Amino acid sequence: MNIVWFKRDLRIYDHAPLVKAVSKGETCALYVVEKEYWKLPDTSYRHWEFTKECLRDLDKQLESINLQLIVKFGDVLTVLKEIHLNQCIDGLFSHEETGNLWQRERNEKIRVWCKKTGILWNEFQQFGVIKGLRSRNGWAKKWNSFMTQPCHHSPQKMQMPDSASKNPYLQNMFRRRDIRLSQDRQHGGRSMGLKVFESFLKNRSLNYRNNLSSPLTAFDSCARISPYIVYGCLSMREVVQATRARMEELKSEEFAVRKPWISSLKSFYARLHWHCHFIQKLEDDPTFETQNVHSAYNGMRDENRLLIRRYNAWATGKTGFPFVDACMRALIDLGWINFRMRAMIQAFASYHLWIHWRFSGLHLARLFIDYEPGIHWNQVQMQSGTTGINTLRIYNPVKQSMDQDPKGHFIRRWVPELSLIDDDFIHEPWKMTLAQQKTRKCVVGVQYPEPIINHLEAAKNARLQVYSRRKNTKFAIESQRIQEKHGSRKSGMAHVRKRNIKSKVSEAQLALDL
Repeated sequence: MNIVWFKRDLRIYDHAPLVKAVSKGETCALYVVEKEYWKLPDTSYRHWEFTKECLRDLDKQLESINLQLIVKFGDVLTVLKEIHLNQCIDGLFSHEETGNLWQRERNEKIRVWCKKTGILWNEFQQFGVIKGLRSRNGWAKKWNSFMTQPCHHSPQKMQMPDSASKNPYLQNMFRRRDIRLSQDRQHGGRSMGLKVFESFLKNRSLNYRNNLSSPLTAFDSCARISPYIVYGCLSMREVVQATRARMEELKSEEFAVRKPWISSLKSFYARLHWHCHFIQKLEDDPTFETQNVHSAYNGMRDENRLLIRRYNAWATGKTGFPFVDACMRALIDLGWINFRMRAMIQAFASYHLWIHWRFSGLHLARLFIDYEPGIHWNQVQMQSGTTGINTLRIYNPVKQSMDQDPKGHFIRRWVPELSLIDDDFIHEPWKMTLAQQKTRKCVVGVQYPEPIINHLEAAKNARLQVYSRRKNTKFAIESQRIQEKHGSRKSGMAHVRKRNIKSKVSEAQLALDL
């Protein structure tokens, strides 16, 4: 028997492991609910809810080709050993995976067991991420080559086995809903993912480029397919090819329509490259999840001491900065916020509140339905100033509020305490007189918190701390090494010559609003 081990690839279209296994004979489609994984600090119930919806959908997809999804609970290695003991596994088929450290260690245990028992573990590339990559030179060409290859069609319908029966786990495992989630959140499954992606390509992508930065417009204009890529409901290759096809299709439109629309889709297409670029970094160096990328920043923030008061205010959207709080509350409720706002709330925690990025990063990981470790931890460290090769960006929370939500509509929706505040004070309610506060039924410090810090002073101190670590030649040498190993070869700053080693090393911070 061949085992297709489904992980974060919950589809049957463009699924090379499934196609290959089915071509070799009797096949079992297996998904293991790993209890130890769901205890990890970067997992959450909202991830589990989305996963269950994806499994429901996958079960229907497999039924269409007369395959049954077998769902087991426990340790993957133990499950595989039991199956092998009872039925003898001929081959294990799965996609390659770049996950968190726990997943990497789990995979290594399975690799050792397969080798010991003589079972061939057939792993297939899923993204543009390359295992065992020695150099970033030529990576973009390899990415393009993989994305250009034809998608694998779903396998032909198989003969229904005599013992087929409805999966009892899928009948019972979805009943528990002991945590209330917003009805407005995104729901899992390939069928849902296809609808969202089609609506983006056919309609919503027109204004993508201009509307992706503000939360007022990003919820509609961004693709919103990131969760479906993370859980593998959509393959990156089909997304790339569909985007290319749409751009070709638009060339027949009138110039006034064609130019802005293709421009928007080109911006979106570029971000598909960056998706794999960041995951490749974690693949090449898994310590990005737990350690500062650049060692010069070790000890800059105390990784063993959580600033409880500051952390709790930030994590619940009660910092006293209306736009920061609105973004955090929207994220808590919906499980998604656009990239610029993600960058702002992470940077605010790291720079203004001086919270170690590991604490804030774990909180955000649990909130993001589209949590992808390779992208997440890279972005967390970029917005915390610890990579040594990225531009230092300390967002002014008041300026961002005025720029991205000038009339305060987003703030009033998510921070109802401020619903009666005039436009003149919506970004800085602490500037109202006490009489004005009482008139608008929002006394700062009572109905809504006072600012938890002086944001200008906090930003100044953070900037001094970060830059003080850069003032030596050893810093530049290590930055060069990081750049050579992980830096983009298409961003215009790669391959810095050694004779210019003291020059500023930077990497573009593109938005990843998928």
